[in-house]
Amino acid sequence: MAEMDVVDPSGQKPLALDPAVVRRAWRVTEPLHGMIYFVPEAHERYAALGIPEPAGYFASRAAALGPVGPGPVVATFFNFNPDLVARVLPAAWERATPGAVLAARLEAAGSALTRALGDAVHGPEMVEAAELARRAAESATAYPEGRPLFAAHAALPWPEQPHLILWHAQTLLREFRGDGHVAALVLAGLTGLEALVLHAASGEVPVRFLQRTRGWNGEQWADAVERLRGRGLIEGDEPVLSDSGRAQRAWIEAATDRLATPAYAVLGADGCARLAELTRPMSRAVVDAGLLNVDKAVPSRADPVAPSST
Repeated sequence: MAEMDVVDPSGQKPLALDPAVVRRAWRVTEPLHGMIYFVPEAHERYAALGIPEPAGYFASRAAALGPVGPGPVVATFFNFNPDLVARVLPAAWERATPGAVLAARLEAAGSALTRALGDAVHGPEMVEAAELARRAAESATAYPEGRPLFAAHAALPWPEQPHLILWHAQTLLREFRGDGHVAALVLAGLTGLEALVLHAASGEVPVRFLQRTRGWNGEQWADAVERLRGRGLIEGDEPVLSDSGRAQRAWIEAATDRLATPAYAVLGADGCARLAELTRPMSRAVVDAGLLNVDKAVPSRADPVAPSST
């Protein structure tokens, strides 16, 4: 597959890769990380530390930052009701240290992936995929500026087993992309709640799911709907995106893709395609095993199979 230069629409230097190639590599591989927000292995290990859901989600995602309070989590996770976060942090750190929570999360990831993939966790395809993803994740450390969640996770030690290396690498790549997505949303002038409403108006994710998992009540949601309606971004009694809203969403997604691209430049187009080729059957196995069952969802910054981090 030939390399190509893609012009950066912000007027900066050309990108080394087509962002669509990068998006495909991330999206195909993402279930291997995203399952951690749904699997019982994670919930059980957090509960064993005395941290039941939803505190387990917030503590496990934030643990790389240290024993932080709600402020940094509200800022970096972006679209959660601050009251929801304040109910669980910093109280969770009275029950377990960030290190203990991180260890529990890694153990859960290993157990869940082994349940879904069986002997494939030790196979040559896993080793190759882990090596490719790790190269991309490590190369991303050259771009930590403005990416606090990524930088915090990048400072953690690498696990030794290939399936855990792949999981950790995808964690880093997810946070790298997510931090860039937050930057795009801020530049678009959206609050966290408004970003959720705009996402719901696209028809891709049900309103009830977003309200339930992010902790917003009906009145708060309705107020955000009216603000976006006033900006001309949504329309109709059952809010849907207007032409301006669709253009806004398209810009946000394009900006997110562009900001994620530097992490994958080290792989080139061929390496990105190979990573997707290797991880596609693994991700399919994760889905088939029920590891992404949304009925078991806990609060999460992103629906693992959604196209963006909102």
